[in-house]
Amino acid sequence: MIVVLTGGTGGAKFVEGLRQVAPVEDLTFVVNTGDDLQWWGLYVSPDLDSITYAVSGLLSRERGWGVKGDTFFCLQAMGELAEPIWFHVGDRDLAIHLLRSKTLGEGKTLTEATTEICAKLGVQGRILPMSNSRVETRVDTPLGELSFQEYFVQRWYQDPVRAVRFAGATEAEPAPGVVEAIMSANAVILAPSNPSTSIGPILSVSGIRDALRKTQATVAAISPIVGDAAVSGPAGILMAAQGFPVSIAGVAQAYEDFLDILIADLRDTEAAKQLTRPGLRVHCTNTIMRNSDDKAKLARTVLALVTAESTAKAGADS
Repeated sequence: MIVVLTGGTGGAKFVEGLRQVAPVEDLTFVVNTGDDLQWWGLYVSPDLDSITYAVSGLLSRERGWGVKGDTFFCLQAMGELAEPIWFHVGDRDLAIHLLRSKTLGEGKTLTEATTEICAKLGVQGRILPMSNSRVETRVDTPLGELSFQEYFVQRWYQDPVRAVRFAGATEAEPAPGVVEAIMSANAVILAPSNPSTSIGPILSVSGIRDALRKTQATVAAISPIVGDAAVSGPAGILMAAQGFPVSIAGVAQAYEDFLDILIADLRDTEAAKQLTRPGLRVHCTNTIMRNSDDKAKLARTVLALVTAESTAKAGADS
């Protein structure tokens, strides 16, 4: 079994690649829920939805989020009613939020709601929220503290960032099955997601980072940073706010206590030579996923690397 920690558009793209080259039933996805929000009275979980759509083949490749071919009539009508529409929700996407909110209103957990949604969409892979407890990513700016969606979507990540925190993380517990999956995995892959606000919230939940340190599985991460900038979005800004260099060295530093393999872009070949931490292997390949072939090639490369590392570990232990 392979466990993937994921979130954001980069994470969804990589999951699309994995879906092409690996049996989905052998994959477990642990998904960031720090971006979750209440919208129009509904519980919306953007990363859970994107990963669910990616695994099921429903993800819009043009937008990188939402359902392909979706319409936005409800959004238009809500705008005409003078309701906020800065967070774009498609009509088919809205159905998922309605079902999730209904299920949670019946007293079920986020894990149970996610399982029900996946079953109804025919998803074969296992998708787990990082926690059933509410953990909210908060971004400190000169305007005050903003939710991640306010910072990222409403304000287009234009505000200077002073700090990032994960409200509720100290009280939260991993969702059922998360720690067990990491501990029993053959490999754990951290998708090319924002280390600060897509992977960071997952690692902030008590017990998950410790499981990554203790697991016998090979742990690999794909860098979302090329050179000194993020492939997309505010990852570089947020990493800098947390004190990490905006480089593959910063990604390695964010995961330094459990990482075995770092996959970096070919343009970082020289920078990779400077990463000489004992126990860390750095592999350079094309990490930019412009199309389906790119996604599949990257997924295939990462799977080959973790398989080879796991085989070498097994040989050394025997």
